[in-house]
Amino acid sequence: MNKAQLVTKIAEKTNFTKKDSEKVLKATIETIVEALTEGDKVQLSGFGTFEVKNRKARVGRNPKTNEEIQIPEFKQPAFRAGKDLKEIIND
Repeated sequence: MNKAQLVTKIAEKTNFTKKDSEKVLKATIETIVEALTEGDKVQLSGFGTFEVKNRKARVGRNPKTNEEIQIPEFKQPAFRAGKDLKEIIND
């Protein structure tokens, strides 16, 4: 499912216009991104948790040349599915 299809589904389930549904989706995504940027977790009960994980610097390997390279420390966004979502998917 792509963004346009998601907007359509939201509009169908809420009786909002597609334009309003797109605004709601965009605002939701922006709010989650802002929270993650500030170092906060976003927990949606029954769905899951969005958070930022710090990845330590490490030594990697270039697969073409087999040369060792330094991979710097970086932050990675992550999503952990909630119990309810896992149960629904596994039914």
